[in-house]
Amino acid sequence: MTDEKNVSWSVLVGRSRPLAPPLTRDLMGIYTLWQRDVIRLWRDRIRLVGSFIQPLLFLFILGGGLSPRMGAMGVTGSGGTLGYQGFLFPGIVAMSVLFTASFAGVAIVWDREVGFLKEVLVAPLSRTAVVTGKILGGATNSVVQGGLILLLFPLFHLHPSPGRILMAFLVMILIGLTQTSVGILLGVRMTSSQGFMVLMNFVILPLFFLSGALYPLDRLPPWLAVASRVDPLTYGVDLLRRALTGVHFHSMLTDLVSLGLFMGTMATLSVVLFNKTD
Repeated sequence: MTDEKNVSWSVLVGRSRPLAPPLTRDLMGIYTLWQRDVIRLWRDRIRLVGSFIQPLLFLFILGGGLSPRMGAMGVTGSGGTLGYQGFLFPGIVAMSVLFTASFAGVAIVWDREVGFLKEVLVAPLSRTAVVTGKILGGATNSVVQGGLILLLFPLFHLHPSPGRILMAFLVMILIGLTQTSVGILLGVRMTSSQGFMVLMNFVILPLFFLSGALYPLDRLPPWLAVASRVDPLTYGVDLLRRALTGVHFHSMLTDLVSLGLFMGTMATLSVVLFNKTD
């Protein structure tokens, strides 16, 4: 297989061919950067397997251990009783998307360290196209890994219709785009991958624990309930839980507007900050 860096560079700079119009170059650059990130994921089999193990630990060990004590968590859309593992399942799908998408920002740091980012920045395409390609690549990878977990829904006695499964995938895409934008926003000015990992853990762990992925939002103390409403992932988890189980705590309009506004804000900020990068 042709080296991904050489493929990316030749397409971006238009080697051995006249330069295409700006819009065409940007679209080619977005596609190339997206393709590069997807290829890197599929070549890294250890990363694929490792990202699959952590959610399984939450689902079967944490979920299995707490299920006898948590009792019924509500009534599913099909009229059955929702156990704790079934309640936990959408939150762990969201967790898988969250962690993968958030760490897409570390690719920016690695590319800077190896010099690839400098090559991209001198290519004849806009920096907005560079950010867009990285966001789409990171979001695609996160949805793929979240989708692998989603396939396990029959094990937890969930029976969503095909329409609800499609809705779950759309929500995963929205979460992936949002969190990839956050990761890139934080990674744009970082010069050390180690420093980025520390900062990213400081950001994503509160997002996950406050989102209601592990516990119902209607049983929280007042101060924690307020914190969960500020967390944008809360609304993504609520949408996933609505799609897969029928249980939810906010209206669909509230979930969509809140998550959509946050995604738009983070994507815009990441573009603005990246455009100021030297």
